[in-house]
Amino acid sequence: MIFLTADAFGVLPPVSKLTSEQAMYYFINGYTSKLAGTEAGITEPQPNFSPCFGGPFLPRRPMDYAHWLEKRVEEQEADVWLLNTGWTGGPYGTGERFSLKWTRAFVTAILDGSLAQVEYAQHPIFGLHIPKTAPNVPSEVLDPRQTWEDGAAYDKMATELANRFKANDKKYDMTDAVRAAGPTV
Repeated sequence: MIFLTADAFGVLPPVSKLTSEQAMYYFINGYTSKLAGTEAGITEPQPNFSPCFGGPFLPRRPMDYAHWLEKRVEEQEADVWLLNTGWTGGPYGTGERFSLKWTRAFVTAILDGSLAQVEYAQHPIFGLHIPKTAPNVPSEVLDPRQTWEDGAAYDKMATELANRFKANDKKYDMTDAVRAAGPTV
């Protein structure tokens, strides 16, 4: 299962393998960025949280859908991935969009199972599991902090986005385990 996001702040990894609790957490938050040209009235990127990536269409509480997701993932023994098609090396206006070639390589490696077999590192702020290597993708782009010229600027931007996640997740009746699977700020 692949969740798509477009992080215009340039802080999320291009691909992450999620635990069951992380899958529920990131599914409930449904994060992406609203961008100029794709959203009316938007001139600067804005974070957008839509529960279960489809909030306006949900008649039930987001946690109900998250539990259904958890059940289906367990039944199918499926891996869940967060695939970021947004920016790297800095936010929108400074960094650059992830290469479509890399995005395709991630999807191919997810589907053929090879990405599940590599070694992972845990992101210090978001807790996401980042592959240390990926077929046909330069290793230096896998850790978003390494793509920024200024590591302190990355840390600041990542912390700001993590705090937005934490503020957003207060809206939902998450279990303690699911809430703990989010950012660690």
